[in-house]
Amino acid sequence: QVQLVESGGGLVQAGGSLRISCAASGLINYVVGWFRQAPGKEREFVVDINQYGFSTKEADSVKGRFTISRDNAKNTVFLEMNSLKAEDTAVYFCAARRSWETQYDLWGQGTQVTVSS
Repeated sequence: QVQLVESGGGLVQAGGSLRISCAASGLINYVVGWFRQAPGKEREFVVDINQYGFSTKEADSVKGRFTISRDNAKNTVFLEMNSLKAEDTAVYFCAARRSWETQYDLWGQGTQVTVSS
């Protein structure tokens, strides 16, 4: 079983930026998605990226502010978050699936991102 590990979360002021990472052995073979869950709310999809670096979906709430990328040589997917807002505060989860036709079946433990205002 592949273990996904998120890192890079922390406290940042509104308007600031933060980059979080998702790493796992063999991640080059997976479609990877970022999800987030705020306190008292359901988990929501943020953005995804395929094995070749192309994204097909992103949440309207983060469009123009968040950028997903990957470094396959490092088996790592990044989420660059800019112009952060208080409502971006959440636990961010990395998930992986073998193709666009399968379910996300691999999940990381999550990394906390807190945006102060």
